[in-house]
Amino acid sequence: MKRLRLVFAFYLDASIHVALAVFALVFCTGYTLHILIDGHLAYFLLFGSISCYNFVKYGVEAEKYIRVANRYHKNIQFFSLICVALSMYHAFFLPVTTWLGIGVLVLLTGLYALPVMPGAKNLRNWGGFKIFLVALVWAGTTVVLPVLAIRGELSWDVWIETLQRFLLVLALLVPFEIRDLRYDRPELRTLPQRFGVANTKIFGTLLTVAFFFLTFLKDIVPLQELAGKGLLSLVVCAVIFMTKRNQSKYFASFWVESIPLFWWGMLLVIYKWA
Repeated sequence: MKRLRLVFAFYLDASIHVALAVFALVFCTGYTLHILIDGHLAYFLLFGSISCYNFVKYGVEAEKYIRVANRYHKNIQFFSLICVALSMYHAFFLPVTTWLGIGVLVLLTGLYALPVMPGAKNLRNWGGFKIFLVALVWAGTTVVLPVLAIRGELSWDVWIETLQRFLLVLALLVPFEIRDLRYDRPELRTLPQRFGVANTKIFGTLLTVAFFFLTFLKDIVPLQELAGKGLLSLVVCAVIFMTKRNQSKYFASFWVESIPLFWWGMLLVIYKWA
């Protein structure tokens, strides 16, 4: 049992779970936009997300990240390097149009992680603003890049789906914002700090409602997609409602981050049996 706990801790600490959430959302895009997903892009994003998240989590300063004393973090570092190599292999097969999109997203990620603004180490320290940047990167990564990878057109439905993904990720970040209330410095001015926990939960619920109803603005809306997004919206609203200041250890880091995987599984079932 102890060994299983250690494996599970590594699974979360090494960002494998959050990377699988990205991976799942890419394939959800395949269903919602009725496109084939480029396998090389999907695996590039899976392995790239692991290495990128670990870099942000464990030190964006090069010296701090390279000189690791803790054995556990060394294992995560070694695992991250393997993931970098795997992501680079899959990157070799991506078209130029996809690389242009990746370049923009890498720039946005750099703004989030690296010190670029006076008076703040990086945009992570801009409190409420950071979640909008994170949501924008996730939306671009999981919707726009899959379309670019198949040299598809950025049509009206693609932009609606991108906006929906932006709102969905914002809503999913609400439990994390509330969880971090105990650790965030007052000057960060995060959403719960500015507006309180109750109002932040209302904000997340409104985002989820908007996410669902935007589906009706798309040119093509199969019943399967409507059913999938409807059930997903109910789950997200329920999770936001259950969110507390003092959460269990894995409420946000495991269960909330599992929602994209749940959505992917739900779409697999709905489209298979419809």
